[in-house]
Amino acid sequence: MTLTPKKLYVCLYWHMHQPDYRDYLSGEFVLPWTYLHAIKDYTDMVYHIEQNPRAKVTFNYVPILLDQLEEYARQSRFGEVSDPLLGLLKEQDLDHLPTPKRQFILDSCFRSNHEKMVAPFPRYKHLYELYLKVQETEDASYVSGQYLSDLLVWYHLAWMGESLRREMPLVIALMNKGHGFSAEDRCDLFEFICKTIIELIPRYRALIKKGQIEVSTTPHYHPILPLLLDFNSAREAAPEMPLPDTKRYPGGTARAHRHVEDAMVSHSERFGKKPTGVWPAEGGVSYPALMLLAQKGFSWAATGEGVLSNSLRKFHGDQSLYHDKRHLYKPYRIGDDKADILCFFRDDYLSDKIGFGYSKWHSDNAVQDFVYQLEKISERTPEGETPVVSIILDGENAWEYYPYNAYYFLSLLYQTLADHPYIEMATFSEVAQQCTATTPDTKPLGDANIVAAQLDGIVAGSWVYGTFSTWMGDPAKNRAWDLLCEAKQKYDLVMASGVLKPEEQAAAERQLGDCEGSDWFWWFGDYNPSASVQSFDLLYRRNLTNLYRLLKLPVPEILSQSISKGGGAGDGSAEGAGAMRRGQE
Repeated sequence: MTLTPKKLYVCLYWHMHQPDYRDYLSGEFVLPWTYLHAIKDYTDMVYHIEQNPRAKVTFNYVPILLDQLEEYARQSRFGEVSDPLLGLLKEQDLDHLPTPKRQFILDSCFRSNHEKMVAPFPRYKHLYELYLKVQETEDASYVSGQYLSDLLVWYHLAWMGESLRREMPLVIALMNKGHGFSAEDRCDLFEFICKTIIELIPRYRALIKKGQIEVSTTPHYHPILPLLLDFNSAREAAPEMPLPDTKRYPGGTARAHRHVEDAMVSHSERFGKKPTGVWPAEGGVSYPALMLLAQKGFSWAATGEGVLSNSLRKFHGDQSLYHDKRHLYKPYRIGDDKADILCFFRDDYLSDKIGFGYSKWHSDNAVQDFVYQLEKISERTPEGETPVVSIILDGENAWEYYPYNAYYFLSLLYQTLADHPYIEMATFSEVAQQCTATTPDTKPLGDANIVAAQLDGIVAGSWVYGTFSTWMGDPAKNRAWDLLCEAKQKYDLVMASGVLKPEEQAAAERQLGDCEGSDWFWWFGDYNPSASVQSFDLLYRRNLTNLYRLLKLPVPEILSQSISKGGGAGDGSAEGAGAMRRGQE
């Protein structure tokens, strides 16, 4: 007798996030990564779902990323943007550009994955070879205005999503032209980029309306809630971790509430309804943080596999951990009669295969292997249970390491999963509703038997290694926390004094929120590439400096000194670039 394969639900969860690159005093975008990822990744990711009507996925959009996208859209409606790199596309006379701006173009327009984003385009590669010769002279005045024009256009063409390169007439025409780009060409490209950003979020809203995707949120500026609430939570998974000298973040509970409340307002205004799910920044959870989210009305949250392993081991014993990981393929309910929340836990192995492994495979083989792994999970699942596999990863940085921005991989992945006889794609809210519905008629996924297990407690940690070691413990990271804590103490005193006008208070609070984001602490440390570390080090200290100025206080001299220098140039790989981590060491 042949057994009927068990149904398996796969929840693909793409996390979209960039920290705030705006200087709040000058109004300038200091780094261009938000708009570059918009035209490359956010467009391609929504395109693949549009092209596969039977595909279902969950996206997570961090409010501070949406704030920046909206600001680009708002400015572009007036034909101007405060991003210096994007703005240079509209510069009419590049022949007489001052030397600092010439150097800025040369420094900026090769910052990409050379193997996948420079080498495939002969004209762009030729510009790079010429650039190497210019570097020998150390004199940016040697390059012509035409070279700068071609370089600006090719940099933006290389950052275009594959869907735009294949389907948009202007992009196709510019790529066919190849060189000798005029001021008119550059202005047309500027207008196209602005139009693409303006239309981006409405495309996601349309898919929500169709029921094809779910969009969740994150506390507004991407802070790690457990650390705002209590630095000691970092020692639950790493008892020996050195903590910052300031043992607790001042007023952290109120700040945590504010970040969550602002995120809910942001999401409601942009997507038309309150979010039901949340990706806590960095998958950072603790019991108090999860209860805060539950009390705010979230029905589900997601985090890392390491958090589940640590929690099961502590609260349910080693016998609750299975070699085949079947403990991982179900949601867990955490809480009590007063408040509870459903938690989904990342499959590190499969998520990291997409993030780091499959980019080196042929797409056919990669998708075949991914589906094979899911089928093996289904086979190992006990009778009467329906496994839920949570695939959670960065929805933007991985793709530049794939050929053609993962165009073939993602297209084939969605098509294959949609066609599979017993693997089904689902959103997290559909699975969560399945766990609470009582009859087949009310179950969004039909007769599937998805049962949420009870987890008696949670060991605080993140999606990276199940600890907070990526954001705390290193001397440079702790020093950065101490600088923030000192600034927050001054912030509290000034706010309590009443010397600032309401609009000045609002500006200072926005700047504080920026400083509380997790990204700054991610980059500090000698193991990260030097160029990226120094860039984020400078921006973090700039944010703290602006906070003091908005508070009308003297800027501490220590903020003129670097916090961390990093440890190297990176090796050009996804792991060497530093923007992504594996879930397990």
